[in-house]
Amino acid sequence: MPILDWMTREADVRAAAGVPYRLLEGVPALDGGDAAAGNMLIQGDNLDALKALLPYYKGAVKCIYIDPPYNTRSAFDHYDDNLEHSQWLAMIYPRLVLLRDLLAENGSIWVSIDDNEGHYLKVVMDEVFGRRNFITNVIWHKMFSVKNSAQYFSEDHDYITVYAKNADAWRPNELARSEKQDSMYKNPDNDPRGPWTSGDFSARNFYGAGTYPVTTPSGRVIPGPPPGMYWRFSATKLEELKADNRIWWGKDGNGVPRLKRFLSEVKGGRVPQTIWQHADVGHTQEAKKEVVALNSEDVFGTPKPERLMQRVLHIASNPGDLVLDSFLGSGTTAAVAHKMGRRWIGIEMGDHAETHCKPRLDKVIAGEQGGISEAVGWTGGGGYRFYRLGAPVFDADGHITDGIRFTTLAAHVWFSETGAPFTGAADTPILGVHDGMAYCLLYNGILGDRSVSGGNVLTAALLAKLRADSGWVGPMTIYGEWCKLGAARLAEAGVTFKQTPYDVRAR
Repeated sequence: MPILDWMTREADVRAAAGVPYRLLEGVPALDGGDAAAGNMLIQGDNLDALKALLPYYKGAVKCIYIDPPYNTRSAFDHYDDNLEHSQWLAMIYPRLVLLRDLLAENGSIWVSIDDNEGHYLKVVMDEVFGRRNFITNVIWHKMFSVKNSAQYFSEDHDYITVYAKNADAWRPNELARSEKQDSMYKNPDNDPRGPWTSGDFSARNFYGAGTYPVTTPSGRVIPGPPPGMYWRFSATKLEELKADNRIWWGKDGNGVPRLKRFLSEVKGGRVPQTIWQHADVGHTQEAKKEVVALNSEDVFGTPKPERLMQRVLHIASNPGDLVLDSFLGSGTTAAVAHKMGRRWIGIEMGDHAETHCKPRLDKVIAGEQGGISEAVGWTGGGGYRFYRLGAPVFDADGHITDGIRFTTLAAHVWFSETGAPFTGAADTPILGVHDGMAYCLLYNGILGDRSVSGGNVLTAALLAKLRADSGWVGPMTIYGEWCKLGAARLAEAGVTFKQTPYDVRAR
């Protein structure tokens, strides 16, 4: 597969692996509403934040939406969009790698972009996600009026590039049918099956049994399908359809056959299309008005309308699913996800997480009625926890940083050993069982031992307790400060001992 090359590519491709694991430190004073709701607003560089989320959320995110800088060679008020092409690629590549790892097997990622980097983005995402997992490029008609000041063309659209983690496992949710669509179904022949519409009985694709004469109810003989076309069905199948009153010959019974399709047999929704009109999903002016209504003093230059995000989240997720936006901007993705009953994680750098995203989300929790609120029946509720990035979990040599809590180290030990996110309670040294191996961590006095080693030394008695408490008799990997059991005793017991801090690495 062809790949894109740029000045710093070799380092950028490896960059995600070199990002240090950092702590996510809660800031309770900045939590909003019910902090136990499970939503997260994270302030900090999104590359570090994404790496920090991996031990907890790898493979757990159903829908990722990001709106990265477009590299338009013009500085925005809230972040510098004036990046050289290589710098833009260096920025986006490692972030896509980490986002891929966070995405669920049946999940999808949606990236807003324009023509400045859109085609390069496609090549990079082919490499990161696999070309076979490309789904489509959605065209969003973002403007409702022509920009006559444009030098060449009035650029009226953006793209949303869509990839699945695994195209075989991902399926889009259908969109609801409109009254206008249903009104196209009529019942001129009073068919007891109800309203119907008719479709062409001929097609361009070659069909060996699709060239034969047809006799209409009025007796007119149609020698065959239109030139260059074929009947969709064989003569035998046509007779079956006629017997079932599924062919429409026109009011006088003399027309070319058309296939009747009944409204009662139509699927409950409609397949999403790739062109999204601003009348259906909103436009840039609508987005700015929504943000101004929530924060009139300071407005992002390129917000997205809530209706646009509603369309994305409707197609790509269901209530209760986890949604992630690592370029949160003005907070639209989190606000819409909240109103639609999705769980969410939003990441925004600098002060904007606190000065823009938090106030907006607090108003959502209070029941603000802007955007899609009325359409989805939103009246308020829920909440989130506010986090900032803390110190690295590991030092420059890959050893545990002083002061790391048991919960944090447990998540990293589990993730480094299993490659899976840690979902345990972290209130016992027994972390869990994965692929026939139990993992335990003796660290930071988890057993309540007040001695110098804090119960972090593996002894015969402690091994017996771990076996009894877990009920597990199979192989064990145990992390601790020291081990008083010899190699032969460990082998007999089916235990692999790893010493902290030396054997704990940011793998």
